[in-house]
Amino acid sequence: MTISKRILMVLTSHSKLGNTGKKTGFWVEEFAAPYYEFIDAGFSVTLVTPKGGQAPIDPTSELTDFQTDATKRFNIDEIAQDLISNTCILSDINSDDFDGVFYPGGHGPLWDLTNNSQSIGLIESFLNANKPIAAVCHATAAFLNAKEKSGEFVVKNKAITGFSNTEEEAVQLTNVVPFLLEDELIKRGSDYQKISDWHAFAIQDGLVITGQNPASSSIAAQKLLAHITK
Repeated sequence: MTISKRILMVLTSHSKLGNTGKKTGFWVEEFAAPYYEFIDAGFSVTLVTPKGGQAPIDPTSELTDFQTDATKRFNIDEIAQDLISNTCILSDINSDDFDGVFYPGGHGPLWDLTNNSQSIGLIESFLNANKPIAAVCHATAAFLNAKEKSGEFVVKNKAITGFSNTEEEAVQLTNVVPFLLEDELIKRGSDYQKISDWHAFAIQDGLVITGQNPASSSIAAQKLLAHITK
């Protein structure tokens, strides 16, 4: 009997956009595009958040301008919507049960996944087991404080991407976010790379896969699939 490959997707539980009074959460495209890449490839997908239950959706990502084939599919997919409404709790998860992990972005992860000890421990356990980790857009922040067995930061000297300073400026949230991801990745000693704003760009360095922005979600997921199935 063939055992299905299993991917863990870790989403944010954070819904407040700083002190603006506005809502944030995960960006729909950054969940939907990878999710359908995974299930269409025959993979089993488990969704988790720090708090469990409903994963908050960034309302901006539901606007007409940001709809894609994947988001439109999600909008009519009751199974996927139910999974988003009933995510498992991060602390209950064991990396041994999965072949890889993917972190969708949106601004939420900057607040609740960057310093989350359970998430950091999970990332480190995947890497220690020689399993790939992937993130897109702001979710690369989840990798900032993870460390190798040597004590060095995981991102140090690695080719890494994530939401750029110019993209943050374009959405006018430079002074709202707790930090600028590009700056922090560079401070950690990463080989931060980017291309023009909003263009699809994903890179892999060893077990670490990252995508720059929402448009990069599918190709980051494809790199994770390719690594697992090679």
